[in-house]
Amino acid sequence: MTQSFSWQRAVLKVGSALIAPDGNQCSARYLLAIAHFITASRAAGKQVIVVSSGSVAAGKKQVPVTHSPTIAEKQAMAAIGQMQMMANWQRLFDIPCAQVLLTAADLQHRQRYINIQATLRELLAHGALPIVNENDTVAVDELKVGDNDNLAAHIALVSQADTLIICSDIDGLYTADPRQHTDAKFIESVATIDASVYALAGGPGTKVGTGGMRTKLQAAEKCTQSGIQTFIVNGQNPAVFDKLLEEQRAGTYFTPSQSPARARTAWLTHTLVAQGTLHIDKGAFQAISTLHTSLLPAGITAVSGQFKAGDAVTIEYNGKPVAKGLTQYGSKDLLTLMGLHSSQISQALGYHQGDEVIHRDNLANFAQGV
Repeated sequence: MTQSFSWQRAVLKVGSALIAPDGNQCSARYLLAIAHFITASRAAGKQVIVVSSGSVAAGKKQVPVTHSPTIAEKQAMAAIGQMQMMANWQRLFDIPCAQVLLTAADLQHRQRYINIQATLRELLAHGALPIVNENDTVAVDELKVGDNDNLAAHIALVSQADTLIICSDIDGLYTADPRQHTDAKFIESVATIDASVYALAGGPGTKVGTGGMRTKLQAAEKCTQSGIQTFIVNGQNPAVFDKLLEEQRAGTYFTPSQSPARARTAWLTHTLVAQGTLHIDKGAFQAISTLHTSLLPAGITAVSGQFKAGDAVTIEYNGKPVAKGLTQYGSKDLLTLMGLHSSQISQALGYHQGDEVIHRDNLANFAQGV
């Protein structure tokens, strides 16, 4: 019996074998069903972010080589292929497709992480389809095996998605590679990703792609440990996307270990070290603890410590810590902004990083109510 699931924001990872199935140019052969899934999901009020491989494969035809390509040649292929890949995606939609190019360093840097999060949030709010890819033309390390599987996991985390869907060229996880072992058994669901599960993973699945089942399991592990349900599905099978549209499980389902909200709270509360303290008034406390809104400058009464935009800070009310979050403004600027209305930020600072000092997506509450 098919099991149902629910979701609101999904990251969909689409690999090279689906983007450029012939290995040297883009095609819509497999993308039409994926585009229909995205369009229908958006019509149902859901949000989708695409992580797309394929720029190197798409640009191979324009940089022909008879030998194993060098890093520089791969980067040239990626530079040409990225344009073709984005054009291929855009022709499938009547909404704007937004290109987002990232490296691992972007996700490891606090301020860039916050900027990525804010950009994705704004793109979704304005009805665009974010399409994320590695910045292969500048980051040599990003050309290594399986990077976009793990990149998809990081994008699911930074965008606070509740679902990660990884497209493969087989139906999901098997007890062995079904292309080589006819007795391989399909695994419908995985509760815990441990050494025995990793032992089932094979090598790269195609000559076009750079990732195999192992990197897909790594991505699934990152997400499920943070409360994000994960699927590995056959992206070449249109029936898969019909099932997902009906909120019926497809492929192999990886069970999340906790709710996304709890996972985010744990990350903010226990992992990040606060670099300073914001003291707030009663109105701000009620807003963030009961209404679960963002922290605005008007509710801040004092600023302690020295910190930068993107740092974690503790929020105190009546001398007690009540929340922790990632600030969009440094301590020097907040000494100027505290007590001001958000509409006064630009005039006070000469720039505008956002109406919120701490957006509600980056805020973990310790206390509820007054």
